Amino acid sequence: MSEYSRRALLSGAAAGLMAPFVVRPVAAQMVPQSFAGSGDIRSGVDATVTRVPTAQPYVAMTFDDGPHPRLTPQLLDMLAARGIRATFYVIGRNAQRYPQILQRMVAEGHEIGNHTWSHPNLHGHSDGAVLSQVDRTNRAVYEAVGRPPVTMRPPYGNLYDRQRLMLHQSRAMPTVLWSIDTLDWQRPGSSVVSRRVINGSHSGGVILAHDIHSATVRAMPAALDGVVGRGFRFVTVSELIGWPRWDRRRLRLVAAPG
Repeated sequence: MSEYSRRALLSGAAAGLMAPFVVRPVAAQMVPQSFAGSGDIRSGVDATVTRVPTAQPYVAMTFDDGPHPRLTPQLLDMLAARGIRATFYVIGRNAQRYPQILQRMVAEGHEIGNHTWSHPNLHGHSDGAVLSQVDRTNRAVYEAVGRPPVTMRPPYGNLYDRQRLMLHQSRAMPTVLWSIDTLDWQRPGSSVVSRRVINGSHSGGVILAHDIHSATVRAMPAALDGVVGRGFRFVTVSELIGWPRWDRRRLRLVAAPG
């Protein structure tokens, strides 16, 4: 099935086994206000991040679907050379397979987010199936680096509004989408990807790309330098929201209820 067809799906079968661990925050680390700054979190929209209102020229560069055994280390080299921190929304089974890459991400100051265990389209999935995908990935990341993710991005951006609220209430994890889409899954070429990153960047923006496409990785030197040249500064998703660094928050894994 092509990537385009996969993105066009409107439903998918529930899958995955429930994992025995979930993420729960220490109460002092809870953020009582909506991520949009409009009040308490009472709906899935309130629990969703697409961009963050800020007067500062901050942008968050995010990469989905990895880690890739060859491309992700190349990308990490590019980021390290520029002193840039990004956020990687990893697939759980990839994280389990390549824990050493996650360890390098953490050592170099990057953030790791949850992109589900097996990258299903979550439309039509039960709450239990959604939590299974999230919990298994949280556990895989925790086992690799000793810290669980604090945000989740659903594959294709598809998650019911009600389930976004459910995820925040049960796992204290906001759903992170994006405001700048490189559409790199369409394979437009490196120059197009870099232009979309540079031209689309705006204060408080969240940029979506994928570290599983070689053209995207090749686009990054020009893209990153171009965004910096426009006066923007790269931060992680947690930093953009205004949270402490994700790997310094007082989070723990506890047994999920039976």
